[in-house]
Amino acid sequence: QVHLVESGGGLVQAGDSLRLSCAASGGTFSSYAMGWFRQAPGNEREFVTVISGRGGSTYYADSVKGRFTISRDNTKNTLYLQMNSLKPEDTAVYYCAARRGIPKTVRAEFASWGQGTQVTVSS
Repeated sequence: QVHLVESGGGLVQAGDSLRLSCAASGGTFSSYAMGWFRQAPGNEREFVTVISGRGGSTYYADSVKGRFTISRDNTKNTLYLQMNSLKPEDTAVYYCAARRGIPKTVRAEFASWGQGTQVTVSS
């Protein structure tokens, strides 16, 4: 199992940008599809975006399409989430997750999870 640690969360204003990072260790990073999920208070953890092992394929939730960009640097074993034009409804704990094989958008398909990083967007 790969070990994941997120960082980069914080408190920002609506319209601001933020970049999250997820450092991976304990596995061959490029063999994992990597995803970002988020969970707001009282809500289920929801899919945000996912990227394939070599970065050639990405998928986004409609709610973040055009504002968020997922990327990865396999030489640094690090996953990124660039979040632009943030909205108050983006407020949540953001989790990175890993799965062997092809990208999926379903939470249950991911075996490894980080501890999460809080993102708060004020209006």
